[in-house]
Amino acid sequence: MDPLTSIATAFGLSASAGLNAYIPLFILAVLARFTNLITLSSPYDVLTNTWVISVRGALLVVEFFADKSPLVDHANDVLGTFVRPVAGALLFAASTGAVSGMQPAVAVIAGLLVAGSVHATKATVRPAVTATTGGLGNPVVSTAEDFAAVVVSIGAIVLPLLMALALVIVAIFAFWALWRFRSRRATS
Repeated sequence: MDPLTSIATAFGLSASAGLNAYIPLFILAVLARFTNLITLSSPYDVLTNTWVISVRGALLVVEFFADKSPLVDHANDVLGTFVRPVAGALLFAASTGAVSGMQPAVAVIAGLLVAGSVHATKATVRPAVTATTGGLGNPVVSTAEDFAAVVVSIGAIVLPLLMALALVIVAIFAFWALWRFRSRRATS
């Protein structure tokens, strides 16, 4: 994997971690272990260990169900404030590992910022979903987030440059929508 591709992969996986910490970690480990799509260098190759994959799979199942309940998902988001940026940092560092020549500290900070930004957006929107739907919309939104995390994670590994372009377009749209929402709110 060339440096540009590994950085695009790193951004995609880190963004995905902002939605669900365990989905991109699980997908990365399984694809690194059982395919040639991505190779993890030492020390990140420990992510492909059977026990590490199994524990991560169990945590994925727990988060999947915890994130569907209105009260539990808010507690899960509080915990995610710490877990998701760390997962993003780990994914960014593992993805850029031996290929890009990027300093590990820069990779960790970039992953923290990307995953942390996506998580902050998610954690800001979720209470509004709960308030406007009485909690009935939470499972729907959570399922959509999980689906997006799977698509972005796989896309970041299989088609990293295309996925990076898609993430930039989505980010621009999200900032525009937020700006428009705040502008409307300020005028009313």
